[in-house]
Amino acid sequence: MISLKQLFQKKEKKSGDWTTRSSFATISSIDYSVIATITALLILGLVMVYSASISLGDSPKYQTSEGFFAVRHAIYIVIGMVAAFFVFKMPLHRWYTLSYPLGALGILLLISVFVPGLGHEVNGSTRWIGFGPVNLQVSEVVKFVSVLVISHFVVKRQAYMHSYTRGLIPVMLYIGMVAMLLSLQPDLGATVVISAIVMGVVFLGGLSWRIIIPFGIVILTVIVSSIALSPWRTARVFAYLNPWDIENQLGKAYQLTHSLIAFGRGELFGVGLGASVEKMHYLPEAHTDFILAVIGEELGLVGFTVVLLLFYWLVRRSFEIGRQAVRLELIYSGLVAQGVGVWIGVQALINIGVAIGVFPTKGLTLPLVSYGGSSIVVTLCALALLLRVDYENRLLMRGKRRR
Repeated sequence: MISLKQLFQKKEKKSGDWTTRSSFATISSIDYSVIATITALLILGLVMVYSASISLGDSPKYQTSEGFFAVRHAIYIVIGMVAAFFVFKMPLHRWYTLSYPLGALGILLLISVFVPGLGHEVNGSTRWIGFGPVNLQVSEVVKFVSVLVISHFVVKRQAYMHSYTRGLIPVMLYIGMVAMLLSLQPDLGATVVISAIVMGVVFLGGLSWRIIIPFGIVILTVIVSSIALSPWRTARVFAYLNPWDIENQLGKAYQLTHSLIAFGRGELFGVGLGASVEKMHYLPEAHTDFILAVIGEELGLVGFTVVLLLFYWLVRRSFEIGRQAVRLELIYSGLVAQGVGVWIGVQALINIGVAIGVFPTKGLTLPLVSYGGSSIVVTLCALALLLRVDYENRLLMRGKRRR
């Protein structure tokens, strides 16, 4: 197969490097549209976290200063950018080598939350490892390593993508172990996102339809069963189906109804930045899971649409970068890029769907926008992987070696 590199570069050596046609000589070393989109989401998130959390200072639950959450959010952004820099500097072939060890580390982290003195419980869920004032949500790390692990698996088992024993069972064992540990925390939202990452990558990697369909049915059955066997999850689903029932309004659908009220108040252009009423102790978790409702109230349909377009562009570029890597015969890199796109797209879709009442209420952050240190840091690292894939693509098209 002739790759784009062979099609568009001259086979002339100059100073030990390949020279390229003039059409590729002007290719920049990085996609600035992706950088601009990430920056826009981070700035929007920082502003809205400050706006949504400004009233929490006089809450008995928090008792903090007005800018407490915004300052912490800004610190997490800085930490995430530093971590992302180091992720970006590491070539994809090294990530390929580290994929399975990182997968094992992810499993150990999921187990470690149940170790007394190490795991940290918040709101009845044990999902964090405590390091003094900082808590690490391990499911975020597992999302990151799952992209690497499944991409590595697909590349190694490319010849067995039509086999149940060599193609499906190892994937099922991995996702089964992760899902079991997440269900003990419990964290159904992370289970859904990680399952989507795994399903998306193996599908893009060429897993046969006759394997994918039963695989999907099994995962769907597990998710439905976990809802049906959990009374509080079942109650949440029924409340979602009829949120305006007076009992539901004051119970399981309380967040949803106030989120919908916030969107309704925002109308087309919003009530103005900082002028939200719902964030004044009416809408719980306004600065985290339901920050989009505050955006809808203060910036209106226009602000909501801008958020949708930013995520659309980020996910679209992820898949385009991944397809470009595959055309350049960088299969692992392509699957990693598309895996990141699946991750960001599915998590954003669920968060948006929950906020507007399309999906039952589930605790998932809006990537890059919601308050949450682990989410911000790990998501920035994942996007650094995406930018690294794009960077290596551009080097190859310009006829240069990876460095």
